[in-house]
This record gives sequence, structure tokens and C-alpha cells, in this order.
Amino acid sequence: MRAILLAAGMGTRLRPLTLTTPKSLTVVNGKPMLEKQVEYLQEIGVEEIIVVTGYLAEKFEYLEEKYGVKLVHNDKYEIYNNMYTMYLVREYLHDTYVIDADVYLNHNFLLKNPKTSMYFSARKPDFKAEWMIRYDDQYKVTDIEIGDGDHEYILCGVSYWSEEDGRYIVGKLEEAVKDGNFKEFWWDEIVKNNLGGLNVYLQEIHPDDSYEIDSLEDLEKVNKLLAAQK
Repeated sequence: MRAILLAAGMGTRLRPLTLTTPKSLTVVNGKPMLEKQVEYLQEIGVEEIIVVTGYLAEKFEYLEEKYGVKLVHNDKYEIYNNMYTMYLVREYLHDTYVIDADVYLNHNFLLKNPKTSMYFSARKPDFKAEWMIRYDDQYKVTDIEIGDGDHEYILCGVSYWSEEDGRYIVGKLEEAVKDGNFKEFWWDEIVKNNLGGLNVYLQEIHPDDSYEIDSLEDLEKVNKLLAAQK
């Protein structure tokens, strides 16, 4: 089992912090978000961790020595959305965790031996333009809708992909890039558009298990929440 951490983005809504620091290395509760992810992955025995960099790529170099991660650089991070980022590391996309590096993991909910592909998902309150999971009685994901809501299960930026599903997704990624129809696409859209060929389930987590840090307002809110929990 391995993990891919997507850390190529510029994080413009976190400026001025991200003028000199990549979004994923923003310090939350005393530690860069990406370091917390790496440590939680290593806690469950994941040794092969691939970090895909883009903006301020040199800022990630210390992670190679500190944690033994592998760095892969996306030199087109300003041109394409993260479908291309995932395409660059597609050879690793089987028996793999995929984590958006701008997600702060408050607790280690990662599973040592996941049996199926899964989206780790929480019911989040009062959200806007999020990816909502639809599922059947067995919690198999049947659809993903983008919209506003309250206390719906939404994508939280953490997923696991089995050998079979990972290789299926790779084929669809390669088709999209070959067709040139990917510039504005997010990699989860490959999943969304091909759920019929996948075997992915919803894995529930607590709303306080993870927080997406997308703006200065998000950062301030999360730091206040975490301080109140101490």
C-alpha cells in the first residue's frame, strides 16, 4: 500500500501566507498540514508516499530526508487542474491512498487494511459548492453531485483505491489526457463520470476528523476550533 499526496496548488486564497509557503505546508495546530498527513500514514504502515509538488516546489525538499517521501514535480501546475497532477503519478494509483494536501487531519481515521475503494466522508454543516455523495443501502457510492447543503456526506479530500479500481481509473485518466479534454477538470470527475465501472464505498468519519483549509477564514476558524478542544 502507498499514498499519493496532491500538493501542487498555489493556494491564492491563503495569501499572503502562501506567497512564501505552499498551501499544504501551512501550519495548523503547530504542524504543517502535509507533515501531519505523512505521520498518520506512517502510523498505519504506509512507507511509500509520493508528494506531487508544483508551486514553490523547492519548499518540499526537506521532506525527502525527514520522512523519506518521493517528490514528483508538476511543472504545469499553473495551467491545468489536478487531473493532470494525478496523471503524472498514475503508475502509483493502485492499492493507494489519495489525499488532498490542503486537508488538516485532526485524527488518524486511516485504515490499515481497507478492503474496498472508499471515500472517507463526513456530514458537514452548511456547505457551499461541495461534492455530495449519493449511496445505496450497502453504502456503495452511486453518484456524486456538486451543490450546497447541510449535514450531507461530502468528499473530504481523502480516498483509498484498490488495485482493480486504481487501474481502471488510470485507463480513464489516459483517455482524457490523450483526448486533450482535461484542462479544467478535477481528478475526482474521472471517478464521478465512471462510477458504474468502480466499486467504491462511503467510509464515514466524524465531522471533526478533518478540515479543508482553503482560505484565511478557514484557517482562522479551524485554529479557534482546535484551541477550544484543548
